[in-house]
Amino acid sequence: MIQTPFRSLTNPTQVLLPPSSSSSSPSSLRFSSTLFSFRGFSLSSVTPKHKSPLLSPLKSSMAESQKSNAVVEVFEKEELPVSLAKYVADVSNKFTTERGAFTVCLSGGSLISYLRKLLEPPYVDSLEWSKWHVFWVDERVVPKTHEDSNYKLAYDGLLSKVPIPAGNVYAINDALSAEGAAEDYETCLRQLVKNGVIASSSVTGFPKFDLMLLGMGPDGHVASLFPGHPLLKENKKWVTFIKDSPKPPPERITFTFPVINSSAYTALVVTGAGKSDAVHSALRGSQNSPKLPVAMVSPEGELKWFLDKGAASKL
Repeated sequence: MIQTPFRSLTNPTQVLLPPSSSSSSPSSLRFSSTLFSFRGFSLSSVTPKHKSPLLSPLKSSMAESQKSNAVVEVFEKEELPVSLAKYVADVSNKFTTERGAFTVCLSGGSLISYLRKLLEPPYVDSLEWSKWHVFWVDERVVPKTHEDSNYKLAYDGLLSKVPIPAGNVYAINDALSAEGAAEDYETCLRQLVKNGVIASSSVTGFPKFDLMLLGMGPDGHVASLFPGHPLLKENKKWVTFIKDSPKPPPERITFTFPVINSSAYTALVVTGAGKSDAVHSALRGSQNSPKLPVAMVSPEGELKWFLDKGAASKL
């Protein structure tokens, strides 16, 4: 039987955090601010060249909205979880050291399976799990025990295996309607920003999560923001809801793009040849072509794409 640790969304406990001790990033997270770079593979052949740390730098042809520091890395499928775990660990260590907390946002799909190396040495025993605060970029409005629940997916694959305090796991209130759950979740975020658990962007005023972990659907959707849907233009709410998702289940809550794009670090994890068209459109498409939701991911901080060879096959 699945446990359901659930943090009260309307009255979270205040957490006092120490002042930042450093503003520098871990060395492994320092990316070029002017080049759109492919690492580990040549662009022409997508052949592994592990001895070269940086290959085929080229100017970005990404959509005009993606002006953040963007790096694309292409991996053999078995290597992607290894690199992703190191990336997450580096970001976690940065923020737990600097401000005593790490806010990470999870999504559904295959993402959780790609985080599996965090459950192995050296990370499982060295990360400060007690300082993690876990949120969901989007969630299906179903019971937490339902197979479609992103919470259940994360609990089964990650959260039940590491000592993150139950009170630091912020699941939606699945007893509410989609609209009510979205409003309740936003209330939770606002209180946590007020208490200093979640940082606030000095640029946008929206919550600034430390790390946003995103997947992408074959149609180019991220979170529960789908191509052509009116929610793509929502720029006031932090959390909104959808009742007509083209992908079942139809009722969901989702972060809006202003929240997604206020994050300090963003990882886009995309695998499989079935997603190669959307990857090509986002990274190589012309500005005149229809803009997919994934091409609207333009974080305030750094953006890193983790692709396997199949997803990168049309670049």
